[in-house]
This record gives sequence, C-alpha cells and structure tokens, in this order.
Amino acid sequence: MNVFVTGATGKVGSRFVPRLLQRGYKVKLLVRDSTKADWLHQLGAEIVVGDLLQTDNYVESLQGIDAVVHLAAQFRGVDEDVARISNIDGSIALAQAVLKADVPTFIFASTNNVYGSGDHYRPNREDDELRPAFPYAQTKAEAETALLQLHHEQGLGLRIVRFPFIYGDQDPHITEIIPILHSWNPAKRIHMVHHADICQALILAASTPGIDGRIYNVADDAPISVAELLQLQNSDISSEAQKQEYNPWDMIVDTTRIRNELHYRPIFPSFYTARDAGAI
Repeated sequence: MNVFVTGATGKVGSRFVPRLLQRGYKVKLLVRDSTKADWLHQLGAEIVVGDLLQTDNYVESLQGIDAVVHLAAQFRGVDEDVARISNIDGSIALAQAVLKADVPTFIFASTNNVYGSGDHYRPNREDDELRPAFPYAQTKAEAETALLQLHHEQGLGLRIVRFPFIYGDQDPHITEIIPILHSWNPAKRIHMVHHADICQALILAASTPGIDGRIYNVADDAPISVAELLQLQNSDISSEAQKQEYNPWDMIVDTTRIRNELHYRPIFPSFYTARDAGAI
C-alpha cells in the first residue's frame, strides 16, 4: 500500500511512519521543513515539501497513493485563529486535493475530546452529540463535519479515527500534562492508548474495505485514574483537587465499533502491560 502522511514529525507521526516503513509500506510525507524529516527519509520515506493550504505544491504527489493519513494539527501553544486555519481549512484543502487526485481513502485523525462532558451515563459512542469544550476539540469537530459533507456530496473516502490520550515510545506526553492532572479530581479516569495501537488502528482504518464515512473510537481496554498516573510519575496528589467535581464518563469511550468492524485488539490493553513490557 502506498501511504501519504501529514504531521510526520509530530508526536504521533514520528512514531507511526517508522512502523509503516517496517511493515514494507511505501510512504510519502508532506512536510514544511525537510530537515526535520531527514531521519525519516533515511529510513526510506519520500519527502514532499509543501503546505496543506497550497495544494498545487503537492497534488501531483498524491497520484498513485492508496491512502492519505492526515495527522497534522495545531494543538497547544498557538492562538485560536492559527488553529482554525490549520485544523479546519488545512484539512478541507487536503481533502479536496485527495478528491482531485482520485485517492480512494482519507484517514482523518480526530480526538475523543470532541465529546466534551455529555449528559449520558455510559462511555462516549461515535454517534453521540459532540460538545467540544475548548478550541482544539472545537476545530476537530468542525473539520469532521466539513469532511463528512465532502464524503456525502463528493464521495471522499473518509474514515475518522478519534484518539484518546496517547503515550509510549519515550513520548513525554504524560510528563507534560502533570500540571494539568494536578487540577483534576484524582478519582477521574481517562482512556489512553499506546503508540503501537494508534498505528494498528490507523492501518486497519486505511486497509479495511467498505467503511467510508465511518467514525471509530480507539483506546485501550482499561481507563486509568488520575491518581494512578500521578503516583506512577512520583507526583503528589493535591488535596484541593479531591474537591473538584467531575463527570465519571468524561474522556471514556466505547470501543465496540472498532473491535467489531475492524477487529482491533490492543497490543497493550493497559498502561501497566506497556510498562511491564518496557514500552513506555
């Protein structure tokens, strides 16, 4: 399979692309700065220098591609306007280029934060109403809507994969959010997933026939509490945080659909299995 990847130098992409190459896929990467992706080029990836919004720079490179995996996004550290341009306008521009080049499959990486804090008393399901509470999740939800419209109206071969909190492979993500965790009730649980399982989910979404227009939650089998994460990082639990209200189903997702339709099974069913395997 020939795969075109955006966001290859980010936290997810930099761990996803080597796995694709190890499996023998032919991979092209759209990057702004080729020097940042030189190590991936040395592993065997082809580098295409360009910008998501300037489709003329890369639409020719999409010829012969079987699947586009769109991981590029602006998350923290940028203002809302920049995030909207990148996450919404950039995604739409790429999708239009995919349609122009007749690429059959477009994988859009979204987030389980699009659910927000719903009023149901169960894990979040793919067809639930979206109530994103902050700009990053709002831009992802709006991009999903626009891409689904392109699917329904123009035949975009769209598959949406909603990520939870991602960890593993020396990713500093957990350490980076310790200050945020200190403000959450330690009893709150969150769904997580290892980079190896994100790779598995993306490949399944890209290679499974007959699922255009479908949305999939991806996560491991065992949500972990904030208290456990803090203890595992040798960080104290705030007594004030214990007074914070929380929705026990916030950041918890139902993975029935991806298990049934794509036959996804986590390589690392929990944070503890990944830790015990030395995969953190």
